[in-house]
Amino acid sequence: MDFFQEPEIDLHGLTVDEALPRIDDFLYRAYLKKITTVRIVHGKGTGALREAVRIWLPKNHIVKSFRPAGREYGGNGATIVELVD
Repeated sequence: MDFFQEPEIDLHGLTVDEALPRIDDFLYRAYLKKITTVRIVHGKGTGALREAVRIWLPKNHIVKSFRPAGREYGGNGATIVELVD
């Protein structure tokens, strides 16, 4: 299966320290493929990973904006990220 057949990364089961470098790699690969919208699935759990992801995203220069996913796409258990063109 092609990496970007579904433009998302699933972080379930990862620690914050494991997840953040994977997010950066995922976003960079999406950017190189000219993909402008991706989904990060972090789950709801305790909220620690969600919070870390949403603190980390504004530090990445290719992130244009981000928001919680709509209910049909994971709600607060996922984050939709818009990348710069």
